[in-house]
Amino acid sequence: MTDYIDGYKQYLSEERHASANTLSSYLRDVRQFLAYLQSVGTRSVLQAAASDIEEYMRWMTGRGKSAATVTRSVASLKSYYHYLVLEGRLKKNPVQDVTPLKVKRHLPQILTGKEVELFLEQPQCVDAKGYRDHAMLELLYATGIRVSELIALDVSDLNLSAGIIHCAGKSKERVIPLYPAAIKALRDYVEEIRPSMIAAPDETALFVNMNGERMSRQGFWKIIKYYQQKAQIDKDITPHTLRHSFAAHLLENGADLRSIQEMLGHADISSTQIYANLISQKLKDVYNKAHPRAI
Repeated sequence: MTDYIDGYKQYLSEERHASANTLSSYLRDVRQFLAYLQSVGTRSVLQAAASDIEEYMRWMTGRGKSAATVTRSVASLKSYYHYLVLEGRLKKNPVQDVTPLKVKRHLPQILTGKEVELFLEQPQCVDAKGYRDHAMLELLYATGIRVSELIALDVSDLNLSAGIIHCAGKSKERVIPLYPAAIKALRDYVEEIRPSMIAAPDETALFVNMNGERMSRQGFWKIIKYYQQKAQIDKDITPHTLRHSFAAHLLENGADLRSIQEMLGHADISSTQIYANLISQKLKDVYNKAHPRAI
């Protein structure tokens, strides 16, 4: 069983090119399922049927796990069993016959245009940290990329003369345009600030911490929270908030869903559809508040 896990880990990393977070999440979900099978002592992983996985779903729900957590775990198991089929260990993926739980999708929180402007104004370009932070926040809102993608960017991924970045996301590389303010912020940082910040001449990371090494997720999270507090914005701003705001604002201003899907790197259009639902709900709220007969 350990060999299956080791092989699956190699498959995710080398063939699926899974991110570190995806790798950790999938392996954790699979190991929890294997531990469950061992605890109930009914079947081995190769003998488990759809009914066993559905029983596992009920077991998780009975222990207070949310529908989203259960659904994510089933998705991990589907991937794991797909690997076992590819390896010839099984003839059929038992998860194919499992009915997923219905997950209530919560509409994401976004910033208004004024709140975005206020937030982006917070880093003061008076020192290296200010220039770097200003460039990071402008880039995040300009492109809607994920935090993992932001901190993984290398200098070579930038093409400022063309006004684009190359982003290697979860599924495929995509090219995303930049607006002029973001281009200027990045050029100022890359040409004037970054050379004196990097710890080693061969450092490839676009954004580095104050020790001159590649920025971490935790470090960027702290930066976001610092500027939220400084801007005195009551909404809970996370790195994903700017991604959501990017998509919603594009849609509000006439961009089509397919183009937004491409820029966000969504594999499925249904993931992008949530922003249309968000705009629809926003219009309903405006209507109910403003129409004289909407009582």
